[in-house]
Amino acid sequence: MSNPGEVDRTEVIRTCINPVYSKLFTVDFYFEEVQRLRFEVHDISSNHNGLKEADFLGGMECTLGQIVSQRKLSKSLLKHGNTAGKSSITVIAEELSGNDDYVELAFNARKLDDKDFFSKSDPFLEIFRMNDDATQQLVHRTEVVMNNLSPAWKSFKVSVNSLCSGDPDRRLKCIVWDWDSNGKHDFIGEFTSTFKEMRGAMEGKQVQWECINPKYKAKKKNYKNSGMVILNQCKIHKMHSFLDYIMGGCQIQFTVAIDFTASNGDPRNSCSLHYIHPYQPNEYLKALVAVGEICQDYDSDKMFPAFGFGARIPPEYTVSHDFAINFNEDNPECAGIQGVVEAYQSCLPKLQLYGPTNIAPIIQKVAKSASEETNTKEASQYFILLILTDGVITDMADTREAIVHASHLPMSVIIVGVGNADFSDMQMLDGDDGILRSPKGEPVLRDIVQFVPFRNFKHASPAALAKSVLAEVPNQVVDYYNGKGIKPKCSSEVYESSRTLAP
Repeated sequence: MSNPGEVDRTEVIRTCINPVYSKLFTVDFYFEEVQRLRFEVHDISSNHNGLKEADFLGGMECTLGQIVSQRKLSKSLLKHGNTAGKSSITVIAEELSGNDDYVELAFNARKLDDKDFFSKSDPFLEIFRMNDDATQQLVHRTEVVMNNLSPAWKSFKVSVNSLCSGDPDRRLKCIVWDWDSNGKHDFIGEFTSTFKEMRGAMEGKQVQWECINPKYKAKKKNYKNSGMVILNQCKIHKMHSFLDYIMGGCQIQFTVAIDFTASNGDPRNSCSLHYIHPYQPNEYLKALVAVGEICQDYDSDKMFPAFGFGARIPPEYTVSHDFAINFNEDNPECAGIQGVVEAYQSCLPKLQLYGPTNIAPIIQKVAKSASEETNTKEASQYFILLILTDGVITDMADTREAIVHASHLPMSVIIVGVGNADFSDMQMLDGDDGILRSPKGEPVLRDIVQFVPFRNFKHASPAALAKSVLAEVPNQVVDYYNGKGIKPKCSSEVYESSRTLAP
């Protein structure tokens, strides 16, 4: 009988105290969820593979996020009662991804057969992928080059998947036609190839094929070919995935900003959105923990800057829209999500809740850090700013300006609306329904804002809220770095040796 929730088990390795298992476990990865895993090691004493007779050697619990962000995770095996012995387990992750790369090809031809009486042929080229069921799928059709027996067609891009279904040895059939205005194009000739063969045209080399008309070949004794087709260039453009960047060492820098405006209500009053209930966390805390718990797996130092806005702060009690909630402006970082929770709870009695609700200053503050990060030209830090607010923002024009500026930087903004205010204005920041523009009319470069009202998740688990706001993040990370042509920091070989492992 499998344990409840057992995914799979490895082979048994006999009489060995340092086993290396060959079995691969395949699991689906979702950035927006905390995916808890438990690994158990058992000693099977008899020839019987049931776990009843097995000695339990220890277990290890972690999240899938921790494994992929470190790529190689080593932890002690804990016995019953959570006591650690001398044994440890190492789990290594690699992505089994579909191939998203695309290829750029440039063909020309020489001395094609002339099919037209009064002028020369008007050739175009078609490339087909031969499927496993013997059908063929058109992959690309070039433009027509008029009146030319040695045409050079424009280069074109096609994904490796659609070209050969990711199989470099799959047969590709290429046909050259003479275009006719009545749609009855004349066949000039054909040849077959593979993506593997086409890759020979990388780094300035050429690959060429004879273009053959099988009818002529059968009939004419001295028939050679109906022209030559030449591939001048084959460039492969690598499309990196979210996990390529994370496993390459890209850290997610998580920052939180909390609304301390007067509309939240006096924190001492149980109706206040900031009321600290002894047993029941308020909406601010629920949203903070739900989102923070996921982001923390991707940040090795687990130090999170936390800010407040819209309050008068000691000692002068002037209004601030970007103060550190630990009141240490030089180091606003809190240790772990728990550290942010504690800083929030201890700053509340010292603040005077005020207004207005301005969020542009805090977006600009994180954008400044993200902007410094761009100087490295590396995929080393991507910033996520979580803004928790109870109301409609007052500085909409400045906020739009700040978001358009931030859309050029390695950052995403998540806004959670707490309480029962009318949040319809906020939906406009989340460019899902139309393109967000700055007051001057400049559009966002990419959609970086997710907005959700907490009340939509009142009766769901906090995990559902996190899932909703974080689901877009992997695409936002990939769009940013791929758009800038920035590759993942280091490949696995360098990575294994340079990365310090977690205990």
